[in-house]
Amino acid sequence: MAEIDFGETKHWLRTARTLIEALPYLRRYDGESFVIKYGGHAMGDEKAAASFAQDVVLLKQAGINPVVVHGGGPQINQMLDRLKIKSEYVRGLRVTDAATVEIVEMVLAGSINKQLVQAINRAGGTAVGLSGKDGNLIRAKKLTRTVKDPDSHIEKVLDLGFVGEPERVDPSILYRLISSDVIPVVAPIGFGPNGETFNINADTAAGAVAIAIEAARFFLLTDVPGVLDKDKQLLNELTIEQSQALIADGTISGGMIPKVETCVAAVEGGVGASVILDGKIPHVMLLEIFTQRGVGTMFKRS
Repeated sequence: MAEIDFGETKHWLRTARTLIEALPYLRRYDGESFVIKYGGHAMGDEKAAASFAQDVVLLKQAGINPVVVHGGGPQINQMLDRLKIKSEYVRGLRVTDAATVEIVEMVLAGSINKQLVQAINRAGGTAVGLSGKDGNLIRAKKLTRTVKDPDSHIEKVLDLGFVGEPERVDPSILYRLISSDVIPVVAPIGFGPNGETFNINADTAAGAVAIAIEAARFFLLTDVPGVLDKDKQLLNELTIEQSQALIADGTISGGMIPKVETCVAAVEGGVGASVILDGKIPHVMLLEIFTQRGVGTMFKRS
């Protein structure tokens, strides 16, 4: 009679308990759509990209419809450096002239998009890459920002070039892909009223897509665990009002402000909930979706 390996048995029992814990969430999200913003910083790590692709495929096979919107800032910077094109930033936004926007589109809608599509396909999914130009997905308008001169206190409008923000998202092409069991992978490039090409912040584009398809969840994968309180402890859940109060008192500051504002805007626009997650943690989305205790910061209406 073979001896029982109690260590191995405990391992499989833990696996079984995990599957049982996931069951109610599988039922809840069956047929729902999730929008996932995948950052450019994570894309440089092949192992992390492969893990992310596996998670996306698992969601699709579990009856959830994932839509991926990706960034690519580091890769754009590398290409601009190689071509000796100088890049200037104002308030965290890249000033994008005609020469720069061509490179931005080439990198985002070209190499990065296709690498991510290939990773998902290798993991067993069927992904199709597109930009906001395809199927008239993202119509954009020129993004304007005002700054106050520190000496004269006169406000002036900054010209950021071909930097845009979503004006209208037509999700028809996404619905057709989703209904065909295809995983859409979207580069944040939009088109203007006169055919211009606009570079759109990937967080903003992803939030707009989530609103347009009435997503049940919007996941913003970044390089921090989520929103921290003044004692640097993770806040697992915030309402819209609590988020605004934390911005007002300085608890949420710097680069976290636009991320939180994007998550809040998505919820206000009808998305079920938004979540900021640390994309460096392997399988972080699965931990957030299919376990009782989340691992990031969730934003809800109330």
